[in-house]
Formats: sequence, C-alpha cells, structure tokens
Amino acid sequence: MAAPLHLDSLDTTVDRLLAHAGPHLVLAAPLGLGKPHRLLNAITRRIAAEPERSLQLLTALSLTPPSAGSGLQARFLRPFLERHFGADFPVLDYALAMRAGRLPENIRVEEFYLQSGAMLRSDQAQRQYVSLNYTHVARAVAERGANALVQKVAREPGGSRLSLSCNPDLSFDLLDELTRLGKPRPLLVAEVDPQLPWLDGPCAVDADFFDIVLELPGPAPQLFALPREPVNDADYAIGLYASTLVRDGGTLQIGIGSLSDALCHALVLRHTRNADYLAVLEALAPGLAQSPLVCAVGGTSPFTSGLYGASEMVNDGFRRLAEAGVLVRRVVDDVDAMARLNRGTPTPDDLALREAEGRWLDGAFYLGSKDLYRWLRELPPEQARGIGMTRVSHINELYGNNEALEREQRRDARFFNTCMMMTALGAAVSDALDDGRVVSGVGGQYNFVAMAHALHDARSVLMLRATRGRGDGNIRWNYGHTTIPRHLRDLVISEYGIADLRGRSDEDCVRAMLAITDAAHQPALAKQAVAAGKLAPAHANVAGDNQPEALAARLRRFRRSGVLPDYPMGSDFTEVEQRLARALARLRARTATRRGRLRAIAAALFAPTPDDAEALARMGLDRPSSVGERIEARLLRWALAGERIDDRPRR
Repeated sequence: MAAPLHLDSLDTTVDRLLAHAGPHLVLAAPLGLGKPHRLLNAITRRIAAEPERSLQLLTALSLTPPSAGSGLQARFLRPFLERHFGADFPVLDYALAMRAGRLPENIRVEEFYLQSGAMLRSDQAQRQYVSLNYTHVARAVAERGANALVQKVAREPGGSRLSLSCNPDLSFDLLDELTRLGKPRPLLVAEVDPQLPWLDGPCAVDADFFDIVLELPGPAPQLFALPREPVNDADYAIGLYASTLVRDGGTLQIGIGSLSDALCHALVLRHTRNADYLAVLEALAPGLAQSPLVCAVGGTSPFTSGLYGASEMVNDGFRRLAEAGVLVRRVVDDVDAMARLNRGTPTPDDLALREAEGRWLDGAFYLGSKDLYRWLRELPPEQARGIGMTRVSHINELYGNNEALEREQRRDARFFNTCMMMTALGAAVSDALDDGRVVSGVGGQYNFVAMAHALHDARSVLMLRATRGRGDGNIRWNYGHTTIPRHLRDLVISEYGIADLRGRSDEDCVRAMLAITDAAHQPALAKQAVAAGKLAPAHANVAGDNQPEALAARLRRFRRSGVLPDYPMGSDFTEVEQRLARALARLRARTATRRGRLRAIAAALFAPTPDDAEALARMGLDRPSSVGERIEARLLRWALAGERIDDRPRR
C-alpha cells in the first residue's frame, strides 16, 4: 500500500475528504472514545456552510459532558465538569444540534446507540435512530456505502505503527463487509491522539492502513472520562448476588455503571477478603452461599484458576479485577491447545504458547475513568500483551468465525447486563420506552443473551433495581416494548434476590419474579398474574421483607466499616465533594414533592445547623449576597448536618 498522507491541519484534511467523497459524504465514525471530535466538528461546520453538499454520519454513542443544571446542582457540578473534562473539551456540534432539534437539513446523523437518556426529547435523533444488534452494524454501514471513515488512534512509542486502541470494534468488520458487497474501500483518516493508550495486538496496524494521518500541533484535549458513580445499598445487593454466580476458571462479560462496579467489588472481596465477603452474604441472604443454585452455577470461594474477560466493553471493573489477581486465566488461539489446557492435560508446547501469547482480557472497545486510561498507558509490556482489543464480531458472536475455538475459550461464561424493567414472565426492557422513544440502544445485549443459550455451560444474568425514582416498580406484568423476549429468559437479579427462570413454566417464573419484587408492588403484580391465569390464587400471597429499609439494615455495618465503600472503583470527587454529593442526594430525595420542599425549607430556616465552611466555600455560598443564596446556604447546611450523622462510610 502507498504511504499515508501526513497532515497537520483540520482544514486541509477536510479538503481532502470532500475531494474524495464528492458532494455526498457518507462518513463512518467509531462509537465512544474513538471519535476525533475536533475533526468531526470541522467536517460538520464545513458541510453546514455549503448547502450544496450533504453529510450522512453513521456512528453511535456521541459522548457529551452533562449539563450543570441550575441551583445547587449547578454550583456543585460546574467547577467539577470544567476540571474533569477540561475547559477546552471539544463538544460535538452535531450532538448539541440534534439535542436542540437544529441539525441542518443537509446533515443526517444515524446512531445505533445513544448516550443514555440524552436524546429522549430530540425528534431528529429519535427519527434517525437505527435499531441494530452491535454485530449487524458493520453490514448496515457498508450497505449505505460509507465512502470515508475517521478514527482516533495512538502512535507506537518510538515506532511508526498505529493502534486503533479504544475502538477496533467495527472498523475491520466494516472493511470486510464492503469487500463482500463489492463496494469500494473508503478513505481512511486517522487522527493521532498523544493521550490515547498504545495497545498492540489485533488493534495495531501499519501506518499505511490509513490513507491520511492527521497530527494536530499543540496539546490535545483530555480524553472523555466517565465520572464514577457512587454505589448504593441496592447496587451492592445486586452485585453481591451476582458474584455468587461466577464460576472459578470461567469467562466474564460485564457492562458499565454502578451495578457492574458493585459486582466487580464483590468479586474482589470474594478473592482477597473472603471472610468479609461471606459475612456480607450471610447478612444479606442467610444460607445463600450454600444454596443449590450457587453450588450448581457459581461459587463463593477465592479464585484459584481465575477468570478470563471477554466483553464488548472494557471498563474500570476489569482494571480492578486485574489488579486484584482475579483476571488471570489466559486463552490461546489454538483450539487443540485450548482444549488440552481446559482438560488440565497441556503439553509443554501448550504451556509455552500460553505464556507467550495467552490473553486474559479480550474487548471490542474501552471507555471509563481517567484511572482506566492511565492504567492502560502504564501497563508493563508483558502484562499489556495479555489484552486483545479486537473486532466486535469476535467478542459478541459465536457463529461464523471460529466456533470450536471460541467454545473452548469461553467456558463457564457469565454474561452480566443491566436492564430498566422486566416483566413477570421474563422479558426485559433495556433500550426504549413503550411509546417507541429510545433511551440508549440494544447494543450487544441481545448478542450475549443469545450466546448464553448457545454455549452449553453459560448463563445470561440480567440485573435491575426493583424500583426507581419515587418508588415506581421496575418489575411489571407487561410492557409495550421489550428488548429481550421472554423465551430467552434466564437469570434475573434485583436487590431482593435471584430469580432462575431458565426452562421454567410461566407460573414458576411469576413466582420467582414476585420473590424479588419490592414489597409495595407485590400485591398488584400477583393480582394481575392471577387474573391472567398464570398464577394460582393460593400462591398470590408473597411473604418477605423486600423493603429498602430492611436491606439497609442488613448492610449497615458493612457500609460503616468500609467493606462496602461508596466508590469502590475510586472517585473523581474530592473528599469535600463526596460529602456534598451525599448531602445533595439527600436533599433531592427530601424535596421531591411540594410538601417535602416546604418541610425542608422550614427545617433549614428554623432548625439549628452547624457551619461547614469548607463545603460552603466549595459551593460559593460561604458569603451569600441575596435572599435566594441565603436560602440555598441554609438548605445546604441542613443537608450537610444530616450527612454528619449518616451511618455511611466517609470514603
């Protein structure tokens, strides 16, 4: 292949792109971190200014920093967001325009996965959303005739190769699909980001893989880092239950968010502090560790063989598991050697192959905290070669590639995914509302659920909180939209337990789901099931203490002692900000209703509240100058006073 054209100008790069594409640019861009924001903004601004041209952008997960909001929330978030993302972070123009409904007529953006909840009120985004399994995206983009692809890459330290690093997920598959369809190869444009971790292996290519390599002068903006969320009691209960279903020597896939953080922390406890882990389990659910389900499917002992990670997304949970010595099972790409390793009968050559080429984590893209990116950058070479960033078709599919090998590699797989709601008959709602509006997207969830049924020793585990918001139930009798059909039902976890639905009758499913439903919603759900003929009246009464207060009581001493900390993956907030975050969360809960707001204001104005100069100064309320600021200061002091007597750990 010809040497790539090296450029250092956005305008010149856009000129080359448009000269290649002609009047209609059909542009592919990776999801998440792999988007070159500055280049994409230069392209969309040029197209918007030239109405005789058009742009069809094919992408997903257009990451945009959250809005600071107003009031106390803005006082808390604005300084944090500027520090966390950087004042010069290049927010995507098209994402802001879509959110406001002002995308130019000559620009069309089709996304197959949306930043969660960000586009619920955007008619443009909702109309142009494309519902696809992750593994079908490359085919769809190829069918649209993508004539260019732009991608952020890392440069090899001291070398000339380039790494697709965070996003080899779809680029290789797209090129193969275009070849299969007999369509021309698109213009490939790489923007080198000096902050992007260099990773070798399947995601590394020679520079001439690309047609244009763009290296902009000056410092690059910070990488988009997800702020780490606190983990609450419900999250921890779900994570602890989930951790008992993981079998030593198996395979792990997880998603993102506080539920996955809780699961990974529980797995680390299981491995490194097993006595504490067993004590928490016994307090949460007496006898759980010895239950038939846990004994048959998972375990509670420390890991001896360890786990292998195979997940479309690599996140902070995998970092923590690797640091704790849990991710140590290595796989190789030789089916016979892999089979002998699994049977415990390896030859010396098999062991040498595992030592030289074995991987303990395979992923299709990564996204997480600044600590995750730092960890990837600083991994010693002998450890870094155990990570294989690769195609999503390899990670999310079992059929069509090397099925025999992948079956050997993915033994005892546990696929953990989150959902918004479940029906009592086992269908899952994960991506959209019943009016059709999309919250996020299907992504790879269906892929993993289907794979769990195709692999003989695998299980799919869907995790959800039993309630949301003001107490609305997340376990419904039915719902007008589902992501996972009920015939693929398997394991479901809420903070109140595990429901094993695989191969069960409808009545058994209803009874299992009722047992993990919040107590306030059990009677109505049981009544609906009886009315539909799916539950015998004798089984309609469900005993138990499925209440948040009871759950908090069971976990209280472990929260106090720090066994279950607020931020198990580390925090992006300072100590003062962590106190403020807890106080503001409490204030939001107390002021969710009009009566609650009036009572909170009255308490704040008339109850004695000690001063907290450091927290008030961080919020800019140490010297309030207006009536509104004085009320805000009093409310904050009242909330912080509650924080002082709260029984949660201060870490």
